[in-house]
Amino acid sequence: MRLNEILKSPIVTEKANEQTEKFNRYMFACDRRANKLEIKNAVEDFYGVSVENVNTCVMPGKFKSRFTKEGLLTGKTSAYKKAIVTLAEGDTIDLYAF
Repeated sequence: MRLNEILKSPIVTEKANEQTEKFNRYMFACDRRANKLEIKNAVEDFYGVSVENVNTCVMPGKFKSRFTKEGLLTGKTSAYKKAIVTLAEGDTIDLYAF
């Protein structure tokens, strides 16, 4: 798997921002087939930082339904892997620079 396929997008939520401010942790949505070593190498290459720790969890898809003119439509969102990356002391990633 190539490095540009591993990281899909950063997760920017209130919980992620709180983790960033307190513990220097960043959250990314990743490919489900990627392991921790591949995620670590991808973050280090893309952002030029040193990674201390990587925690991962697979977020399950959720069932969604909505009412339309045709009636009730149901579906499911896709599952994804979330990676919580802890950086070394003094390293930061500017997610809002793009």
